[in-house]
Amino acid sequence: MSQRNALDDAVKLGENGLLLISTANEQTVPHIAAAGTLTRTGEQQIAVTDWFCPSTAENAVPGKAVSVVAWDPVQDRGHQIIGSIAAVEDIAMLDGYDPKTAESPPLPQVERRLRIDIKQVLAFKKAPHSDIVE
Repeated sequence: MSQRNALDDAVKLGENGLLLISTANEQTVPHIAAAGTLTRTGEQQIAVTDWFCPSTAENAVPGKAVSVVAWDPVQDRGHQIIGSIAAVEDIAMLDGYDPKTAESPPLPQVERRLRIDIKQVLAFKKAPHSDIVE
C-alpha cells in the first residue's frame, strides 16, 4: 500500500476505530493518549484534534517527535504514522469555567489541533508483523 493510500486509510480507520497519540517529555518519558479526530491537512501532513490531557499538551512542542496510531481492533489492521509536531493550534476553550468547582485533577480546558509533518507510515496490528518499510 502506498503511503498516500495508507494515510487515507488511517483517516477512515480513525473515524470508527482506535486513535492513539504518543509523545515524550524532555526527559524522554513516553506518554500515550487517546485522540479524537484524524484529518489530512496536506500531502505530507495530518492533524490530530482533541481535548488533550495535560501531559500530551505539554509534550506537544513544534519539532518534537510524535507517533499516531489508527487501528481497527476488530479487523486487526491499522497504521502507525511517525512524524514531528509542525504546529499546535488552540481551537476551542471552555466558557465559564470555575476552577473552584472543578474536578481534581483538573480536566483539559482547551481543545487543540496538533499538525504533524509525516516522516513514515508503518503497518500496525496486534498480530505479528514487520515494521520494515520496503
